[in-house]
Amino acid sequence: MANVVVVGAQWGDEGKGKIVDWLSERADVVARFQGGHNAGHTLVIGNSVYKLSLLPSGVVRGKLSVIGNGVVLDPWHLEAEIAKLGGQGVNITPDNLLIAENTSLILPLHGELDRAREGAVGVAKIGTTGRGIGPAYEDKVGRRAIRVADLADAATLETRVDRLLAHHDALRKGLGLDPIDRAGLIAALQAIAPKVLPFAAPVWKVLTEARRAGKRILFEGAQGALLDVDFGTYPYVTSSNTLAGQAATGVGLGPTAIDFVLGIVKAYTTRVGEGPFPAELFDEDGERLGTRGHEFGTVTGRKRRCGWFDAVLVRQTCATSGVSGIALTKLDVLDGFKTLKICVGYMLDGKQMDYLPTAANEQARCTPIYEEMEGWSESTAGARSWAQLPGAAIKYVRRIEELIQCPVALLSTSPERDDTILVTDPFAD
Repeated sequence: MANVVVVGAQWGDEGKGKIVDWLSERADVVARFQGGHNAGHTLVIGNSVYKLSLLPSGVVRGKLSVIGNGVVLDPWHLEAEIAKLGGQGVNITPDNLLIAENTSLILPLHGELDRAREGAVGVAKIGTTGRGIGPAYEDKVGRRAIRVADLADAATLETRVDRLLAHHDALRKGLGLDPIDRAGLIAALQAIAPKVLPFAAPVWKVLTEARRAGKRILFEGAQGALLDVDFGTYPYVTSSNTLAGQAATGVGLGPTAIDFVLGIVKAYTTRVGEGPFPAELFDEDGERLGTRGHEFGTVTGRKRRCGWFDAVLVRQTCATSGVSGIALTKLDVLDGFKTLKICVGYMLDGKQMDYLPTAANEQARCTPIYEEMEGWSESTAGARSWAQLPGAAIKYVRRIEELIQCPVALLSTSPERDDTILVTDPFAD
């Protein structure tokens, strides 16, 4: 059976929650493979709205949901999110949620370090959420992280804490922060351990067995390809690899486990925080996109920057993630625009570019080359077939396909799960 990876193909916030929810009905397992609780997913199911930032979207559909080793896990946030969903009638147990034993933990000290760095005078802000994601990944690659399995052994836990504090206390001193309370940290970890350990499992083994049994696995990514630590707009990126290739490593499967890569793409462009944004709008059109699209972060509430669709960036991310087809979302936000623009290239110091350069100063100097298209006055909201779309909207979608060199597999016309036009079935064998 086919296994599908879902990734954001812009700067995140593309509507992955709805698409994953739409696909999860046909999946047997939903696996989250990177990021932390800095990534928000909003699911609208009937009259209920679920806001997830750590748990895989499949949990609200009763699917076996997995948090892979590529994720960094805040155990206190996990407890709170499980309790919140419980209050909405979604019961999370080890029968429907598993956490990889080798998942690294986010501790309170990580968030403190994150916020202290962002607030340091004279240091350029990255625009992080301040939730400790970056520092937790630093400790992981620095081989001083505390992992889920460590919570089960007191002696190992103390050794891990000592190694961790040898690094962090020196950092904190330089930032004017007090040393970590070792005993308090160990006590807090021992207290949260019973809330986490029942979910711990060898996820790689569970998924391998599921695959051999012919189960369909849906791999869920967070953020977007342009926030990838290697291929994003560095340093204004997240701290993990957000591309589709990470799906295999982030859960403990090989690359042959991936059969279809679905890139989620908004019909315009947004980003949160600092960093280059060639097609950004500062006029009434930009305000209109933000207002109609309700462009505020699920996790932080920060207002998103808005701009026209950037075909250059999406073509680039489709290549780096090996996207098989895209899910185009929020087409209805463009309803009523008399004229639409698509960024088809950049000008950099008098030279035309067909990709975003790597150097930060060059990225900042890129200016967009626009192609104009006729808009439409009719509503696309709620359309469930091509026949229900205005001709100009269809032309817009087809032009996007040409420019990004990738077909549309799904078309989303509202936050409602069923307001989706299926072109290509990602789960088809």
